[in-house]
Amino acid sequence: MVRAALALATLAGVVGALVILLIGRAVAYLGQDPEVVDTAWPVLLALAPHPLPVVPGDTPVHRGAASPRALLRITIASVAVNVALNWALIHGTWILPELGLPGIGVSTSLVYALTCLALYASARRDPRLAPLLDIRIWKARPATLRRLTGLGVPIAATYGSEAGFFSVVALLIGTFGSAALAAHTAVNQLIYIVFQIAVGLSHAASLNVSRELALDRIAAARRIKNTALACAAAVMAVVGVVYLAVPGLVLRPFLDPSAADGHSATGIATNLLLIAAVLQFFDCAQNIGVGLLRGLDDTESGFRITLVGYWLIGLPAAWLFGQLAGWETEGVWLGLLTGLAATALLLLRRYHQALSLRVAEQPAAA
Repeated sequence: MVRAALALATLAGVVGALVILLIGRAVAYLGQDPEVVDTAWPVLLALAPHPLPVVPGDTPVHRGAASPRALLRITIASVAVNVALNWALIHGTWILPELGLPGIGVSTSLVYALTCLALYASARRDPRLAPLLDIRIWKARPATLRRLTGLGVPIAATYGSEAGFFSVVALLIGTFGSAALAAHTAVNQLIYIVFQIAVGLSHAASLNVSRELALDRIAAARRIKNTALACAAAVMAVVGVVYLAVPGLVLRPFLDPSAADGHSATGIATNLLLIAAVLQFFDCAQNIGVGLLRGLDDTESGFRITLVGYWLIGLPAAWLFGQLAGWETEGVWLGLLTGLAATALLLLRRYHQALSLRVAEQPAAA
């Protein structure tokens, strides 16, 4: 299983690096500011190698062995190293060269490589994991590769669908100018940071639902859904209050009002925070919904539902509100909210239906 996972992850890393470079060339033909495109290309070149170590390094070995603390410690350390390297390589601090924005790409790729090594070293020290580690990926069995591919491709496609949706939305906002794109990027980054709460709850819900269903405890599986959603809602409510109470403080690390277009970008971003305070509830709920379905081994439904929610509802709504209605960046974010809300409702409805079907089948099985 580990060999097969590493083989597939390495392949995914190569494909990811190529996709980054191809997209970097394609955006020039999608109505983006030429100055922004020229500035971004060197950064993308430096970023392109980063999927190669990070995807194999973050294999499910630690999660499967219930070792989240090791992952947390390594992740926190990688964040600290990333911050230091970003600053050093952008400004040429210490003995490192001054690379400007491309320094961010170089730093990210280096940190992911170091993270991969740290994860591997941590697993080697764990008596439960060390016997499982075999990096001879050429010995992976075809049957195991097919099994993991069948389970993992819909999961990857689900995340890819979401990433693609947000990328297309960014391209749409980019047509409104650099100030709009800067505001979108800043608020989207805030949402992404908070979104990690939902990612953790999603993985926890997936593992616990799988365990409860193996023990035929349907009611417990239903309670896990309610608990995960309640925890996410509590955190999002607190964060939303902060967005509304001190928007200037929240945006200060990302936007400089005194810079060129800075005042305009800050004004747009302040309006986006109002939408984000509501949007993040649905964003977390839909990610938890995907995890719940994964606990049922139902990865295909999650993918299909995200296609409907993101691409058939969210993207048309973003274009309708942003372009046709003339609400520009705020309108696009209202479309985002619509798509995420629809996705969350459809995923949770599917989970409820699946549990109800399990309940209906229990007397027959008995």
